[in-house]
Amino acid sequence: MSTLFLRTLREDPADAEVASHKLLVRAGYIRRAAPGIYTWLPLGLKVLAKVEAVIREEMDAAGGQEVHFPALLPREPYEATNRWTEYGPNLFRLADRKGADYLLAPTHEEMFTLLVKDLYSSYKDLPLTIYQIQTKYRDEARPRAGLLRGREFIMKDSYSFDVEDAGLDASYAAQRAAYIRIFERLGIEYVIVQAQSGAMGGSKSEEFLSPTEVGEDTFVRSPGGYAANVEAVTTPVPAALPLAQAPAAHVEDTPDTPTIATLVAVANAQQPREDRDWTAADTLKNVVLALTSPAGERSLLVVGVPGDREADLTRLEAALSPAAVEPATEEDFKAYPQLVKGYIGPGVLGPQARPENVARGDEGDAAIPYLVDPRVVEGTRWITGANEPGRHVFDLTMGRDFVADGTIEGAEVRAGDPAPDGSGPLELARGVEIGHIFQLGRKYADALDLKVLDVNGKQQVVTMGSYGIGVTRAVALLAENNHDELGLSWPIQVAPVHVHVVATGKDDSVFEAAEELASALEADGVEVLYDDRPKVSPGVKFKDAELLGAPYIVVVGRGLSEGTVELKTRATGESEQVSVDGAAATVAARVREALARARS
Repeated sequence: MSTLFLRTLREDPADAEVASHKLLVRAGYIRRAAPGIYTWLPLGLKVLAKVEAVIREEMDAAGGQEVHFPALLPREPYEATNRWTEYGPNLFRLADRKGADYLLAPTHEEMFTLLVKDLYSSYKDLPLTIYQIQTKYRDEARPRAGLLRGREFIMKDSYSFDVEDAGLDASYAAQRAAYIRIFERLGIEYVIVQAQSGAMGGSKSEEFLSPTEVGEDTFVRSPGGYAANVEAVTTPVPAALPLAQAPAAHVEDTPDTPTIATLVAVANAQQPREDRDWTAADTLKNVVLALTSPAGERSLLVVGVPGDREADLTRLEAALSPAAVEPATEEDFKAYPQLVKGYIGPGVLGPQARPENVARGDEGDAAIPYLVDPRVVEGTRWITGANEPGRHVFDLTMGRDFVADGTIEGAEVRAGDPAPDGSGPLELARGVEIGHIFQLGRKYADALDLKVLDVNGKQQVVTMGSYGIGVTRAVALLAENNHDELGLSWPIQVAPVHVHVVATGKDDSVFEAAEELASALEADGVEVLYDDRPKVSPGVKFKDAELLGAPYIVVVGRGLSEGTVELKTRATGESEQVSVDGAAATVAARVREALARARS
Protein backbone atom coordinates (compact mmCIF):
# COMPACT_ATOMS: atom_id res chain seq x y z
CA MET A 1 0.00 0.00 0.00
CA SER A 2 2.97 2.31 0.29
CA THR A 3 3.20 2.34 -3.52
CA LEU A 4 -0.42 1.60 -4.50
CA PHE A 5 -2.11 4.41 -6.44
CA LEU A 6 -4.78 4.96 -3.81
CA ARG A 7 -6.20 7.61 -1.52
CA THR A 8 -9.04 6.72 0.80
CA LEU A 9 -11.50 9.32 2.07
CA ARG A 10 -13.12 9.58 5.49
CA GLU A 11 -16.08 11.70 4.31
CA ASP A 12 -18.74 10.85 1.77
CA PRO A 13 -18.57 12.75 -1.55
CA ALA A 14 -21.08 15.60 -1.63
CA ASP A 15 -22.92 14.33 -4.72
CA ALA A 16 -23.28 10.72 -3.56
CA GLU A 17 -26.81 9.50 -2.80
CA VAL A 18 -26.45 5.73 -2.43
CA ALA A 19 -24.07 3.52 -0.48
CA SER A 20 -22.28 2.06 -3.50
CA HIS A 21 -21.48 5.51 -4.85
CA LYS A 22 -20.20 6.73 -1.49
CA LEU A 23 -18.07 3.70 -0.74
CA LEU A 24 -16.57 3.15 -4.20
CA VAL A 25 -15.33 6.75 -4.19
CA ARG A 26 -14.24 6.74 -0.55
CA ALA A 27 -12.36 3.46 -0.96
CA GLY A 28 -10.53 4.69 -4.05
CA TYR A 29 -12.12 2.39 -6.61
CA ILE A 30 -13.47 5.16 -8.85
CA ARG A 31 -13.19 8.94 -9.18
CA ARG A 32 -15.68 11.34 -10.72
CA ALA A 33 -14.50 12.88 -14.01
CA ALA A 34 -17.78 14.60 -14.97
CA PRO A 35 -21.48 14.09 -14.16
CA GLY A 36 -22.21 10.42 -14.77
CA ILE A 37 -18.64 9.71 -15.95
CA TYR A 38 -16.03 7.99 -13.78
CA THR A 39 -12.34 7.13 -13.86
CA TRP A 40 -11.47 3.60 -12.77
CA LEU A 41 -8.53 3.26 -10.37
CA PRO A 42 -6.39 0.11 -9.85
CA LEU A 43 -8.55 -1.62 -7.24
CA GLY A 44 -11.75 -0.80 -9.13
CA LEU A 45 -10.31 -2.20 -12.34
CA LYS A 46 -9.49 -5.46 -10.56
CA VAL A 47 -13.12 -5.89 -9.50
CA LEU A 48 -14.34 -4.92 -12.96
CA ALA A 49 -11.98 -7.45 -14.58
CA LYS A 50 -13.25 -10.26 -12.36
CA VAL A 51 -16.87 -9.48 -13.21
CA GLU A 52 -15.96 -9.43 -16.91
CA ALA A 53 -14.10 -12.74 -16.56
CA VAL A 54 -17.20 -14.49 -15.21
CA ILE A 55 -19.28 -13.06 -18.04
CA ARG A 56 -16.76 -14.13 -20.68
CA GLU A 57 -16.52 -17.66 -19.30
CA GLU A 58 -20.28 -18.15 -19.41
CA MET A 59 -20.70 -16.48 -22.80
CA ASP A 60 -18.00 -18.71 -24.27
CA ALA A 61 -19.54 -21.78 -22.62
CA ALA A 62 -22.88 -20.89 -24.24
CA GLY A 63 -21.25 -20.83 -27.68
CA GLY A 64 -20.59 -17.10 -27.96
CA GLN A 65 -17.56 -15.65 -29.73
CA GLU A 66 -16.13 -12.30 -28.68
CA VAL A 67 -15.68 -9.34 -31.03
CA HIS A 68 -15.07 -5.66 -30.37
CA PHE A 69 -16.61 -2.71 -32.17
CA PRO A 70 -15.67 0.97 -32.07
CA ALA A 71 -17.65 3.22 -29.75
CA LEU A 72 -17.66 6.00 -32.36
CA LEU A 73 -19.98 5.01 -35.21
CA PRO A 74 -21.23 6.56 -38.46
CA ARG A 75 -24.76 7.90 -38.78
CA GLU A 76 -25.86 5.90 -41.83
CA PRO A 77 -26.65 2.50 -40.25
CA TYR A 78 -28.69 4.20 -37.55
CA GLU A 79 -30.56 6.18 -40.20
CA ALA A 80 -31.48 2.91 -41.90
CA THR A 81 -33.17 1.65 -38.72
CA ASN A 82 -34.62 5.12 -37.85
CA ARG A 83 -32.78 5.10 -34.54
CA TRP A 84 -30.74 8.21 -35.38
CA THR A 85 -34.04 10.02 -34.74
CA GLU A 86 -36.00 7.58 -32.58
CA TYR A 87 -33.35 7.32 -29.89
CA GLY A 88 -34.07 10.94 -29.05
CA PRO A 89 -31.97 13.21 -26.81
CA ASN A 90 -30.20 10.29 -25.08
CA LEU A 91 -28.04 9.82 -28.18
CA PHE A 92 -24.69 11.61 -28.26
CA ARG A 93 -24.41 13.03 -31.80
CA LEU A 94 -21.31 14.74 -33.21
CA ALA A 95 -19.66 15.65 -36.50
CA ASP A 96 -16.08 15.27 -37.71
CA ARG A 97 -14.02 18.02 -39.32
CA LYS A 98 -15.52 17.20 -42.72
CA GLY A 99 -19.06 17.54 -41.43
CA ALA A 100 -19.87 13.83 -41.43
CA ASP A 101 -22.25 12.80 -38.65
CA TYR A 102 -21.25 10.26 -36.02
CA LEU A 103 -22.65 9.00 -32.74
CA LEU A 104 -21.36 7.48 -29.53
CA ALA A 105 -23.01 4.10 -29.49
CA PRO A 106 -25.66 3.38 -26.82
CA THR A 107 -26.08 -0.12 -28.31
CA HIS A 108 -24.61 -1.86 -31.37
CA GLU A 109 -27.46 -3.76 -33.07
CA GLU A 110 -26.74 -2.15 -36.43
CA MET A 111 -23.02 -2.89 -36.37
CA PHE A 112 -23.48 -6.53 -35.37
CA THR A 113 -26.05 -6.95 -38.15
CA LEU A 114 -23.81 -5.37 -40.78
CA LEU A 115 -20.78 -7.39 -39.70
CA VAL A 116 -22.65 -10.67 -40.14
CA LYS A 117 -24.07 -9.45 -43.45
CA ASP A 118 -20.54 -8.68 -44.60
CA LEU A 119 -19.15 -12.12 -43.78
CA TYR A 120 -21.99 -14.68 -43.94
CA SER A 121 -24.38 -15.60 -46.76
CA SER A 122 -25.61 -19.16 -46.18
CA TYR A 123 -27.80 -21.02 -43.71
CA LYS A 124 -24.77 -23.27 -43.21
CA ASP A 125 -23.06 -20.38 -41.39
CA LEU A 126 -25.80 -20.22 -38.79
CA PRO A 127 -26.67 -20.32 -35.93
CA LEU A 128 -24.17 -17.76 -34.69
CA THR A 129 -23.80 -15.89 -31.41
CA ILE A 130 -21.24 -13.11 -31.05
CA TYR A 131 -20.71 -10.70 -28.19
CA GLN A 132 -18.61 -7.82 -26.96
CA ILE A 133 -17.84 -6.04 -23.70
CA GLN A 134 -17.78 -2.39 -24.66
CA THR A 135 -18.09 1.15 -23.35
CA LYS A 136 -21.47 2.71 -24.18
CA TYR A 137 -22.78 6.25 -23.99
CA ARG A 138 -26.20 7.68 -23.23
CA ASP A 139 -26.84 11.35 -22.55
CA GLU A 140 -28.87 10.76 -19.39
CA ALA A 141 -30.82 13.84 -18.40
CA ARG A 142 -30.21 13.16 -14.71
CA PRO A 143 -27.26 10.84 -14.11
CA ARG A 144 -27.37 9.68 -10.51
CA ALA A 145 -26.32 7.03 -8.02
CA GLY A 146 -22.78 6.75 -9.29
CA LEU A 147 -22.32 3.72 -11.53
CA LEU A 148 -25.98 2.69 -11.26
CA ARG A 149 -27.06 5.33 -13.80
CA GLY A 150 -24.20 6.95 -15.63
CA ARG A 151 -23.67 8.57 -19.00
CA GLU A 152 -20.71 6.33 -19.81
CA PHE A 153 -20.91 2.68 -18.84
CA ILE A 154 -19.63 -0.75 -19.81
CA MET A 155 -22.06 -3.29 -21.17
CA LYS A 156 -21.84 -6.84 -22.44
CA ASP A 157 -24.06 -7.12 -25.49
CA SER A 158 -24.48 -10.32 -27.47
CA TYR A 159 -26.52 -11.12 -30.56
CA SER A 160 -27.78 -14.37 -31.96
CA PHE A 161 -28.44 -15.01 -35.65
CA ASP A 162 -30.70 -17.83 -36.85
CA VAL A 163 -32.52 -18.76 -40.03
CA GLU A 164 -35.79 -19.82 -38.40
CA ASP A 165 -37.86 -18.78 -35.38
CA ALA A 166 -37.26 -22.15 -33.72
CA GLY A 167 -33.55 -21.41 -33.84
CA LEU A 168 -34.12 -18.03 -32.22
CA ASP A 169 -36.05 -19.74 -29.43
CA ALA A 170 -33.11 -22.07 -28.80
CA SER A 171 -30.56 -19.24 -28.86
CA TYR A 172 -32.70 -17.17 -26.51
CA ALA A 173 -33.01 -20.08 -24.09
CA ALA A 174 -29.23 -20.63 -24.15
CA GLN A 175 -28.52 -16.99 -23.38
CA ARG A 176 -31.16 -16.93 -20.65
CA ALA A 177 -29.55 -19.93 -18.99
CA ALA A 178 -26.11 -18.30 -19.28
CA TYR A 179 -27.43 -15.18 -17.57
CA ILE A 180 -28.74 -17.26 -14.69
CA ARG A 181 -25.31 -18.84 -14.27
CA ILE A 182 -23.56 -15.45 -14.46
CA PHE A 183 -25.65 -13.81 -11.76
CA GLU A 184 -25.50 -16.85 -9.52
CA ARG A 185 -21.70 -16.98 -9.84
CA LEU A 186 -21.42 -13.26 -9.11
CA GLY A 187 -23.64 -13.64 -6.07
CA ILE A 188 -26.25 -11.16 -7.32
CA GLU A 189 -29.86 -11.81 -6.33
CA TYR A 190 -32.14 -11.55 -9.35
CA VAL A 191 -35.76 -11.83 -10.45
CA ILE A 192 -36.65 -12.54 -14.08
CA VAL A 193 -39.59 -10.37 -15.13
CA GLN A 194 -41.60 -9.82 -18.26
CA ALA A 195 -40.64 -6.54 -19.90
CA GLN A 196 -41.36 -4.30 -22.85
CA SER A 197 -38.92 -4.04 -25.73
CA GLY A 198 -39.15 -0.27 -26.09
CA ALA A 199 -36.76 1.30 -28.62
CA MET A 200 -35.03 -2.07 -29.10
CA GLY A 201 -38.05 -3.53 -30.85
CA GLY A 202 -38.86 -7.21 -31.17
CA SER A 203 -41.36 -9.50 -29.50
CA LYS A 204 -40.42 -11.41 -26.36
CA SER A 205 -38.47 -9.48 -23.76
CA GLU A 206 -37.37 -10.26 -20.20
CA GLU A 207 -35.43 -8.28 -17.63
CA PHE A 208 -33.14 -9.55 -14.90
CA LEU A 209 -33.81 -7.24 -11.94
CA SER A 210 -31.94 -7.26 -8.65
CA PRO A 211 -34.29 -6.33 -5.79
CA THR A 212 -33.02 -3.30 -3.87
CA GLU A 213 -34.57 -0.22 -2.30
CA VAL A 214 -32.29 2.06 -4.35
CA GLY A 215 -33.58 0.62 -7.63
CA GLU A 216 -35.24 2.89 -10.17
CA ASP A 217 -37.41 0.14 -11.66
CA THR A 218 -40.66 -0.95 -10.09
CA PHE A 219 -41.68 -4.54 -10.66
CA VAL A 220 -44.48 -6.76 -9.49
CA ARG A 221 -44.70 -10.39 -8.47
CA SER A 222 -47.48 -12.68 -7.33
CA PRO A 223 -47.61 -15.71 -5.02
CA GLY A 224 -48.18 -17.89 -8.08
CA GLY A 225 -44.94 -16.87 -9.79
CA TYR A 226 -45.97 -14.05 -12.11
CA ALA A 227 -43.30 -11.33 -12.35
CA ALA A 228 -43.14 -8.30 -14.62
CA ASN A 229 -41.71 -4.85 -14.89
CA VAL A 230 -44.50 -2.44 -13.96
CA GLU A 231 -44.37 -1.09 -17.53
CA ALA A 232 -45.28 -4.52 -18.89
CA VAL A 233 -48.16 -5.32 -16.52
CA THR A 234 -51.45 -5.81 -18.34
CA THR A 235 -54.82 -5.16 -16.76
CA PRO A 236 -57.33 -8.02 -16.51
CA VAL A 237 -60.25 -6.73 -18.56
CA PRO A 238 -63.63 -6.95 -16.81
CA ALA A 239 -66.64 -8.36 -18.62
CA ALA A 240 -68.84 -5.92 -20.54
CA LEU A 241 -72.13 -4.89 -18.93
CA PRO A 242 -75.55 -4.76 -20.62
CA LEU A 243 -76.16 -1.29 -22.04
CA ALA A 244 -79.87 -1.52 -21.29
CA GLN A 245 -79.22 -1.52 -17.55
CA ALA A 246 -77.55 1.90 -17.52
CA PRO A 247 -79.76 4.92 -16.75
CA ALA A 248 -79.72 7.85 -19.14
CA ALA A 249 -76.77 10.22 -18.91
CA HIS A 250 -77.51 13.62 -17.34
CA VAL A 251 -75.47 16.75 -16.73
CA GLU A 252 -75.52 18.28 -13.26
CA ASP A 253 -74.06 21.31 -11.53
CA THR A 254 -71.13 20.25 -9.33
CA PRO A 255 -69.75 23.44 -7.80
CA ASP A 256 -66.71 23.41 -5.53
CA THR A 257 -65.42 20.00 -6.62
CA PRO A 258 -61.68 20.59 -7.22
CA THR A 259 -60.74 17.01 -6.27
CA ILE A 260 -62.06 13.52 -6.91
CA ALA A 261 -62.91 13.25 -3.20
CA THR A 262 -65.05 16.41 -3.24
CA LEU A 263 -66.73 15.31 -6.49
CA VAL A 264 -67.66 11.94 -4.96
CA ALA A 265 -69.04 13.64 -1.86
CA VAL A 266 -71.24 15.95 -3.96
CA ALA A 267 -72.34 13.04 -6.14
CA ASN A 268 -73.52 11.02 -3.16
CA ALA A 269 -75.24 14.02 -1.62
CA GLN A 270 -77.01 15.27 -4.76
CA GLN A 271 -77.24 12.26 -7.09
CA PRO A 272 -77.32 9.11 -4.93
CA ARG A 273 -77.23 5.74 -6.64
CA GLU A 274 -79.94 3.21 -5.86
CA ASP A 275 -77.65 0.21 -5.62
CA ARG A 276 -74.64 1.64 -3.74
CA ASP A 277 -72.65 4.79 -3.08
CA TRP A 278 -70.54 6.44 -5.74
CA THR A 279 -66.79 5.98 -5.19
CA ALA A 280 -63.67 7.40 -6.79
CA ALA A 281 -63.55 4.31 -8.99
CA ASP A 282 -66.82 5.47 -10.61
CA THR A 283 -65.28 8.69 -11.85
CA LEU A 284 -63.45 8.95 -15.16
CA LYS A 285 -60.43 11.23 -15.00
CA ASN A 286 -59.28 12.50 -18.40
CA VAL A 287 -55.58 13.30 -18.32
CA VAL A 288 -54.15 15.57 -21.01
CA LEU A 289 -50.67 14.62 -22.17
CA ALA A 290 -48.22 16.31 -24.51
CA LEU A 291 -46.26 13.96 -26.78
CA THR A 292 -43.01 14.96 -28.44
CA SER A 293 -41.83 12.75 -31.27
CA PRO A 294 -38.10 12.09 -31.79
CA ALA A 295 -38.30 14.60 -34.66
CA GLY A 296 -39.54 17.26 -32.22
CA GLU A 297 -43.19 17.33 -33.31
CA ARG A 298 -45.60 18.05 -30.44
CA SER A 299 -49.16 16.77 -30.17
CA LEU A 300 -51.79 16.14 -27.50
CA LEU A 301 -53.36 12.92 -26.30
CA VAL A 302 -56.05 12.45 -23.66
CA VAL A 303 -56.07 9.30 -21.55
CA GLY A 304 -59.11 8.31 -19.49
CA VAL A 305 -58.36 6.47 -16.24
CA PRO A 306 -60.58 5.57 -13.27
CA GLY A 307 -60.52 8.38 -10.74
CA ASP A 308 -59.22 6.17 -7.94
CA ARG A 309 -55.92 5.74 -9.82
CA GLU A 310 -53.20 8.10 -10.93
CA ALA A 311 -51.83 8.12 -14.46
CA ASP A 312 -48.35 6.55 -14.45
CA LEU A 313 -46.00 8.47 -16.75
CA THR A 314 -43.50 5.61 -16.79
CA ARG A 315 -46.11 3.18 -18.08
CA LEU A 316 -47.42 5.76 -20.52
CA GLU A 317 -43.94 6.46 -21.88
CA ALA A 318 -43.38 2.75 -22.39
CA ALA A 319 -46.70 2.42 -24.20
CA LEU A 320 -46.12 5.52 -26.35
CA SER A 321 -42.41 5.00 -27.09
CA PRO A 322 -40.46 6.50 -28.82
CA ALA A 323 -42.39 9.69 -28.04
CA ALA A 324 -41.49 11.66 -24.92
CA VAL A 325 -44.47 12.16 -22.61
CA GLU A 326 -45.25 15.00 -20.20
CA PRO A 327 -48.35 16.65 -18.74
CA ALA A 328 -49.88 19.28 -20.99
CA THR A 329 -48.91 22.89 -20.27
CA GLU A 330 -51.03 26.02 -19.99
CA GLU A 331 -50.00 26.89 -23.54
CA ASP A 332 -51.33 23.54 -24.73
CA PHE A 333 -54.69 24.23 -23.09
CA LYS A 334 -54.83 27.66 -24.72
CA ALA A 335 -54.32 26.04 -28.11
CA TYR A 336 -57.29 23.72 -27.53
CA PRO A 337 -60.09 25.81 -25.96
CA GLN A 338 -62.49 22.86 -26.03
CA LEU A 339 -60.48 21.42 -23.12
CA VAL A 340 -62.05 22.93 -20.00
CA LYS A 341 -59.44 22.26 -17.37
CA GLY A 342 -60.86 20.18 -14.53
CA TYR A 343 -64.05 19.37 -16.43
CA ILE A 344 -62.84 17.49 -19.51
CA GLY A 345 -65.19 14.80 -20.80
CA PRO A 346 -65.22 12.41 -23.77
CA GLY A 347 -67.70 14.57 -25.69
CA VAL A 348 -64.91 16.72 -27.18
CA LEU A 349 -62.39 13.91 -27.60
CA GLY A 350 -61.53 11.17 -30.04
CA PRO A 351 -64.33 9.75 -32.19
CA GLN A 352 -66.86 12.13 -30.66
CA ALA A 353 -64.90 15.09 -32.05
CA ARG A 354 -64.01 13.73 -35.50
CA PRO A 355 -65.01 15.99 -38.41
CA GLU A 356 -67.57 13.47 -39.62
CA ASN A 357 -69.32 13.68 -36.26
CA VAL A 358 -68.88 17.33 -35.27
CA ALA A 359 -68.06 20.43 -37.28
CA ARG A 360 -65.20 22.35 -35.65
CA GLY A 361 -64.67 26.03 -36.09
CA ASP A 362 -60.92 26.30 -36.40
CA GLU A 363 -57.70 24.32 -36.59
CA GLY A 364 -57.13 24.67 -32.85
CA ASP A 365 -60.30 22.70 -32.25
CA ALA A 366 -59.04 19.67 -34.19
CA ALA A 367 -59.96 16.32 -32.64
CA ILE A 368 -57.58 15.07 -29.97
CA PRO A 369 -56.99 11.30 -29.86
CA TYR A 370 -58.63 9.61 -26.89
CA LEU A 371 -57.49 6.38 -25.25
CA VAL A 372 -58.93 4.78 -22.14
CA ASP A 373 -57.85 2.37 -19.44
CA PRO A 374 -58.79 -1.29 -20.18
CA ARG A 375 -61.24 -1.17 -17.24
CA VAL A 376 -63.42 1.24 -19.22
CA VAL A 377 -65.43 -1.46 -20.98
CA GLU A 378 -68.80 -1.39 -22.68
CA GLY A 379 -71.66 -0.81 -20.26
CA THR A 380 -69.60 0.82 -17.51
CA ARG A 381 -71.07 4.13 -16.39
CA TRP A 382 -69.09 7.07 -15.15
CA ILE A 383 -69.10 10.51 -13.62
CA THR A 384 -66.88 12.66 -15.77
CA GLY A 385 -66.45 16.20 -17.02
CA ALA A 386 -69.24 17.84 -18.99
CA ASN A 387 -66.83 20.19 -20.78
CA GLU A 388 -68.37 23.16 -18.94
CA PRO A 389 -66.95 24.87 -15.84
CA GLY A 390 -68.53 23.52 -12.64
CA ARG A 391 -70.50 20.75 -14.33
CA HIS A 392 -70.18 16.98 -14.61
CA VAL A 393 -72.10 14.34 -16.50
CA PHE A 394 -73.48 11.37 -14.58
CA ASP A 395 -74.10 7.85 -15.86
CA LEU A 396 -72.12 8.47 -19.04
CA THR A 397 -71.97 4.96 -20.43
CA MET A 398 -69.15 3.51 -22.50
CA GLY A 399 -70.36 2.10 -25.80
CA ARG A 400 -73.62 4.03 -25.69
CA ASP A 401 -72.71 7.64 -24.95
CA PHE A 402 -69.05 7.61 -25.94
CA VAL A 403 -66.31 5.47 -27.43
CA ALA A 404 -62.53 5.80 -27.57
CA ASP A 405 -59.82 5.38 -30.16
CA GLY A 406 -58.47 2.42 -28.21
CA THR A 407 -57.10 1.37 -24.85
CA ILE A 408 -53.75 2.05 -23.20
CA GLU A 409 -51.96 0.68 -20.13
CA GLY A 410 -51.36 4.00 -18.44
CA ALA A 411 -52.87 3.80 -14.95
CA GLU A 412 -50.79 3.07 -11.88
CA VAL A 413 -50.39 -0.52 -10.76
CA ARG A 414 -51.13 -1.03 -7.08
CA ALA A 415 -50.29 -3.67 -4.52
CA GLY A 416 -53.19 -6.09 -4.33
CA ASP A 417 -54.18 -5.77 -7.99
CA PRO A 418 -54.87 -9.17 -9.57
CA ALA A 419 -52.04 -10.72 -11.58
CA PRO A 420 -52.88 -10.92 -15.30
CA ASP A 421 -52.44 -14.69 -15.27
CA GLY A 422 -54.73 -15.22 -12.27
CA SER A 423 -51.86 -16.26 -9.97
CA GLY A 424 -52.86 -14.03 -7.07
CA PRO A 425 -52.56 -10.45 -5.84
CA LEU A 426 -49.57 -8.41 -6.94
CA GLU A 427 -46.78 -7.26 -4.66
CA LEU A 428 -44.73 -4.20 -5.65
CA ALA A 429 -40.96 -4.06 -5.23
CA ARG A 430 -37.99 -1.96 -6.37
CA GLY A 431 -35.06 -3.24 -8.37
CA VAL A 432 -32.06 -2.43 -10.55
CA GLU A 433 -31.98 -3.77 -14.09
CA ILE A 434 -28.81 -5.83 -14.51
CA GLY A 435 -29.70 -7.70 -17.67
CA HIS A 436 -32.19 -7.58 -20.51
CA ILE A 437 -32.81 -10.17 -23.20
CA PHE A 438 -34.88 -9.62 -26.36
CA GLN A 439 -36.15 -11.63 -29.25
CA LEU A 440 -35.54 -8.94 -31.83
CA GLY A 441 -36.87 -11.00 -34.70
CA ARG A 442 -36.27 -9.51 -38.13
CA LYS A 443 -36.50 -5.77 -37.39
CA TYR A 444 -32.82 -5.01 -37.88
CA ALA A 445 -32.20 -7.70 -40.48
CA ASP A 446 -35.05 -6.28 -42.58
CA ALA A 447 -33.83 -2.71 -42.22
CA LEU A 448 -30.24 -3.62 -43.13
CA ASP A 449 -31.05 -6.39 -45.62
CA LEU A 450 -29.38 -9.25 -43.74
CA LYS A 451 -30.32 -12.37 -45.71
CA VAL A 452 -28.83 -15.80 -46.26
CA LEU A 453 -29.59 -18.58 -48.71
CA ASP A 454 -31.76 -21.24 -47.07
CA VAL A 455 -31.62 -25.00 -47.68
CA ASN A 456 -33.67 -24.51 -50.85
CA GLY A 457 -31.38 -21.83 -52.21
CA LYS A 458 -33.85 -19.01 -51.54
CA GLN A 459 -33.06 -15.72 -49.81
CA GLN A 460 -34.21 -15.79 -46.18
CA VAL A 461 -34.19 -12.84 -43.77
CA VAL A 462 -32.21 -13.74 -40.64
CA THR A 463 -33.92 -13.60 -37.23
CA MET A 464 -32.00 -12.11 -34.32
CA GLY A 465 -31.84 -11.98 -30.54
CA SER A 466 -30.20 -9.33 -28.38
CA TYR A 467 -28.86 -9.85 -24.86
CA GLY A 468 -27.32 -7.19 -22.59
CA ILE A 469 -25.68 -7.10 -19.16
CA GLY A 470 -24.71 -3.90 -17.37
CA VAL A 471 -21.13 -4.69 -16.33
CA THR A 472 -20.32 -1.50 -14.44
CA ARG A 473 -23.81 -1.56 -12.97
CA ALA A 474 -23.08 -5.09 -11.68
CA VAL A 475 -19.99 -3.74 -9.88
CA ALA A 476 -22.10 -1.00 -8.27
CA LEU A 477 -24.80 -3.47 -7.29
CA LEU A 478 -22.25 -5.80 -5.70
CA ALA A 479 -21.00 -2.87 -3.64
CA GLU A 480 -24.57 -1.85 -2.81
CA ASN A 481 -25.42 -5.31 -1.56
CA ASN A 482 -22.13 -6.09 0.22
CA HIS A 483 -21.25 -3.40 2.73
CA ASP A 484 -21.80 -2.38 6.34
CA GLU A 485 -21.26 0.74 8.41
CA LEU A 486 -17.48 0.23 8.19
CA GLY A 487 -17.11 -0.10 4.43
CA LEU A 488 -17.21 -2.58 1.58
CA SER A 489 -17.27 -6.35 2.01
CA TRP A 490 -16.66 -7.97 -1.35
CA PRO A 491 -17.69 -11.55 -2.21
CA ILE A 492 -14.46 -13.45 -2.76
CA GLN A 493 -15.11 -14.18 -6.44
CA VAL A 494 -15.04 -10.47 -7.34
CA ALA A 495 -12.86 -8.97 -4.58
CA PRO A 496 -9.84 -7.01 -5.80
CA VAL A 497 -7.71 -9.21 -3.52
CA HIS A 498 -8.48 -12.22 -1.37
CA VAL A 499 -6.48 -11.16 1.69
CA HIS A 500 -5.49 -7.82 3.18
CA VAL A 501 -2.34 -8.24 5.34
CA VAL A 502 -1.91 -5.44 7.88
CA ALA A 503 1.39 -4.83 9.68
CA THR A 504 0.88 -2.89 12.93
CA GLY A 505 3.56 -1.58 15.26
CA LYS A 506 7.03 -0.14 14.82
CA ASP A 507 9.31 -3.17 15.21
CA ASP A 508 11.10 -4.38 12.12
CA SER A 509 10.18 -7.93 13.10
CA VAL A 510 6.48 -7.15 12.54
CA PHE A 511 7.06 -5.91 9.00
CA GLU A 512 9.41 -8.79 8.24
CA ALA A 513 6.83 -11.35 9.42
CA ALA A 514 4.01 -9.60 7.54
CA GLU A 515 6.00 -9.44 4.31
CA GLU A 516 7.00 -13.09 4.65
CA LEU A 517 3.36 -14.06 5.15
CA ALA A 518 2.22 -11.98 2.17
CA SER A 519 4.90 -13.54 -0.04
CA ALA A 520 3.98 -17.06 1.08
CA LEU A 521 0.32 -16.43 0.31
CA GLU A 522 1.09 -15.05 -3.13
CA ALA A 523 3.30 -18.08 -3.84
CA ASP A 524 0.28 -20.23 -3.03
CA GLY A 525 -1.91 -18.40 -5.55
CA VAL A 526 -3.63 -16.07 -3.08
CA GLU A 527 -4.12 -12.44 -4.13
CA VAL A 528 -2.77 -10.15 -1.42
CA LEU A 529 -2.79 -6.47 -0.56
CA TYR A 530 -0.06 -5.77 2.00
CA ASP A 531 -0.29 -2.63 4.14
CA ASP A 532 3.41 -1.94 4.65
CA ARG A 533 3.09 1.78 5.43
CA PRO A 534 5.64 2.37 8.23
CA LYS A 535 4.39 5.61 9.74
CA VAL A 536 0.63 5.06 9.62
CA SER A 537 -1.20 4.30 12.87
CA PRO A 538 -2.88 0.93 13.43
CA GLY A 539 -6.26 2.67 13.69
CA VAL A 540 -5.93 4.19 10.23
CA LYS A 541 -4.76 0.88 8.79
CA PHE A 542 -7.72 -0.97 10.33
CA LYS A 543 -10.18 1.62 8.98
CA ASP A 544 -8.68 1.36 5.51
CA ALA A 545 -8.79 -2.44 5.59
CA GLU A 546 -12.47 -2.40 6.59
CA LEU A 547 -13.27 0.26 4.00
CA LEU A 548 -11.54 -1.55 1.14
CA GLY A 549 -13.43 -4.75 1.89
CA ALA A 550 -11.13 -7.72 1.17
CA PRO A 551 -12.81 -10.97 2.31
CA TYR A 552 -10.03 -11.77 4.83
CA ILE A 553 -7.87 -9.44 6.91
CA VAL A 554 -4.72 -10.75 8.60
CA VAL A 555 -3.27 -8.53 11.33
CA VAL A 556 0.40 -9.02 12.17
CA GLY A 557 1.33 -7.15 15.30
CA ARG A 558 0.70 -7.49 19.01
CA GLY A 559 0.33 -11.28 19.00
CA LEU A 560 3.55 -11.88 17.15
CA SER A 561 5.53 -12.18 20.41
CA GLU A 562 3.25 -15.10 21.30
CA GLY A 563 3.61 -16.68 17.89
CA THR A 564 0.15 -15.76 16.54
CA VAL A 565 -1.53 -13.45 14.02
CA GLU A 566 -5.17 -12.42 13.89
CA LEU A 567 -7.38 -13.66 11.06
CA LYS A 568 -10.60 -11.68 10.48
CA THR A 569 -13.47 -12.61 8.18
CA ARG A 570 -14.70 -9.29 6.83
CA ALA A 571 -18.29 -10.29 6.09
CA THR A 572 -19.06 -11.78 9.51
CA GLY A 573 -16.63 -9.86 11.71
CA GLU A 574 -15.41 -13.13 13.21
CA SER A 575 -11.82 -13.09 14.49
CA GLU A 576 -9.44 -15.83 15.53
CA GLN A 577 -5.79 -16.28 16.42
CA VAL A 578 -3.71 -18.58 14.20
CA SER A 579 -0.09 -19.59 14.59
CA VAL A 580 2.47 -17.66 12.59
CA ASP A 581 4.03 -20.87 11.31
CA GLY A 582 0.74 -22.19 9.94
CA ALA A 583 -0.87 -18.87 8.99
CA ALA A 584 -0.10 -19.02 5.27
CA ALA A 585 -1.49 -22.54 4.91
CA THR A 586 -4.56 -21.77 7.05
CA VAL A 587 -5.44 -18.58 5.19
CA ALA A 588 -4.81 -20.11 1.75
CA ALA A 589 -7.09 -23.01 2.65
CA ARG A 590 -9.86 -20.60 3.70
CA VAL A 591 -9.53 -18.73 0.43
CA ARG A 592 -9.70 -21.91 -1.66
CA GLU A 593 -12.76 -23.13 0.25
CA ALA A 594 -14.52 -19.78 -0.24
CA LEU A 595 -13.72 -19.72 -3.97
CA ALA A 596 -15.00 -23.28 -4.33
CA ARG A 597 -18.26 -22.36 -2.60
CA ALA A 598 -18.65 -19.34 -4.87
CA ARG A 599 -18.22 -21.45 -8.02
CA SER A 600 -20.68 -24.06 -6.83
